[in-house]
Amino acid sequence: MTARKKEWFDDDSFWRDLYPFLFTEKRFADAPDEVKKALTLTKPKGKSVLDLCCGPGRSAIALAKRGFAVTGVDKARYLLEKARARARAAKVKIEWVQQDMRDFVRPEAFDLILNMFTSFGYFDDKQDDVKTLEHMFASLKAGGACLIHVKGKEGLAKIFQPLTSNVLPDGTIVVQRHEIFDDWSRIRNEWILIRKGRAKSFKFHHTIYSGQELKACLEQVGFTNVALYGNLDGDEYGPDAQWLIAVARKPGTRSASKSARRTKTSGRRRKIAAGATRLRQARK
Repeated sequence: MTARKKEWFDDDSFWRDLYPFLFTEKRFADAPDEVKKALTLTKPKGKSVLDLCCGPGRSAIALAKRGFAVTGVDKARYLLEKARARARAAKVKIEWVQQDMRDFVRPEAFDLILNMFTSFGYFDDKQDDVKTLEHMFASLKAGGACLIHVKGKEGLAKIFQPLTSNVLPDGTIVVQRHEIFDDWSRIRNEWILIRKGRAKSFKFHHTIYSGQELKACLEQVGFTNVALYGNLDGDEYGPDAQWLIAVARKPGTRSASKSARRTKTSGRRRKIAAGATRLRQARK
């Protein structure tokens, strides 16, 4: 595989310097309730869960505390180090994998895949988003569900501001500049971190999806029963929605999948037996 060029999310200093802003203690405290709501929307049929782009383990740890067998995948080494430390402190066992979301695939391994808090659409080539969805589909067991949680285009268009700022508890100021480009399909961001009289700038961009666009992408790779919600409470999606939550399911049932595998195995055995018979007859 050809080596990819370095992209904005490959810079560990982005995650390290902005960690206090992106992952506040309140966000960790909110995780158990958010996970409970995600489970209500998805109704997984088993206990195997993939947290794709798991970050520092907010959702993964909350899932593990509920008895799920959790795999957390993220490309950022710094965030996985934080996740491992928090999992040890919480005394939960989680499989952590450092890998690009475009490359991770584990066929028919999971009952549920979560992708939380706008961790989808990072790539310059939208086909990489489709590739990610294809791998998510392949990684689900038959009848498994996935949930993607992003900022929707409809809601963003209503509240969009080109310049915002926040002050962290330690006095650090985060100034955010936003620019919509590429015919309202992508957003370009610059976050300026001002701490102790020094400023550091981080630039990044990602695709923004409307509800219909995300639904179409999911259906393109084979997902069915795609439902859109405006938040994790399951409210209707629309222009006033806080979030775009897409819940989709892989067709089929687990028993049907097992039956299909048994049929394939039986078919291979019959072919082998028939070949052996022909070989014996040829020797006579």
